[in-house]
Amino acid sequence: MADVTLVGLRVVREVAATGSFSEAAASLGYTQSAVSRQVKVVESAVGAALFERRARGVAPTQAGVAFARHAADVLSGIDAAVREVSALSQHITGCVTVGATPAAAVALAPRALAQLADEHPHVTVGFVEDSTPSLLRQLRSHRLDIAVVGVCAGPQERDLDGLRQETLLEDDLRVALPRHHPLATRHTVRADELRHDSWIVENATGDTPYYGAWPTLVRPTVTHQAREWSTRLGMVAAGLGVCLLPGMAVPSAPAGVRIIRVEDRHWQGRATLAVTNEQRSAEADAAVAALRQQASELR
Repeated sequence: MADVTLVGLRVVREVAATGSFSEAAASLGYTQSAVSRQVKVVESAVGAALFERRARGVAPTQAGVAFARHAADVLSGIDAAVREVSALSQHITGCVTVGATPAAAVALAPRALAQLADEHPHVTVGFVEDSTPSLLRQLRSHRLDIAVVGVCAGPQERDLDGLRQETLLEDDLRVALPRHHPLATRHTVRADELRHDSWIVENATGDTPYYGAWPTLVRPTVTHQAREWSTRLGMVAAGLGVCLLPGMAVPSAPAGVRIIRVEDRHWQGRATLAVTNEQRSAEADAAVAALRQQASELR
């Protein structure tokens, strides 16, 4: 097993997660040929094929699923060790204020704040939950150090000029279905398969971002509006319709709700960003690192 390196572990984990050598290469910053070589080295070391090559991407074999799971555990343990040793040597003190949208406040931000408190117990942490426009205004006026916001791919709807942006999650939009929905047993659905569904949408107030029906559907049927995620998901669980849900908020889904990915070549996607001013403190760096780590565990 001496031929299995950390690079090999990372490559196998990423290929299994993305289902594509090219996407794994782009994510890791390698060439596609380098990714292919690493997979072959690992397959030779373990004596088993880890992926099946298909017309569109690759799929892990049974051995590949098992190896990728263990690779993720090993890499997570190494990351934790590095963080712990780094925290012991840095002794960061000071204050940092993190702002997050309601979707980010469900799981991502709280888990990151808990990690930050564990790794840097002498850092005082403040937290604000608000809409994206309000968070960005507070960031620019230096009332916040970090804003965790969601944006659509392509030209940004929000003014992010001059701000430092780090992508935490991509492809971060799902659809929540009732447990007995005809599509609920699927892992993915096509956007056009949702055109006849009844949608439960956000009751937007002020400048709050609007979560309506799937973005590319034409004239969708909207049956209910509710401001809170918990209310909309409760309505889904009761069978009153379907709703959108950011991937980072999936842990908030109650029993009776199935969360499904949507295939749609006409939509550019949605991402979750950690946004800061260009100059930031060591405390803010540590908070962003915690957000990155927790985001990786929500993928």
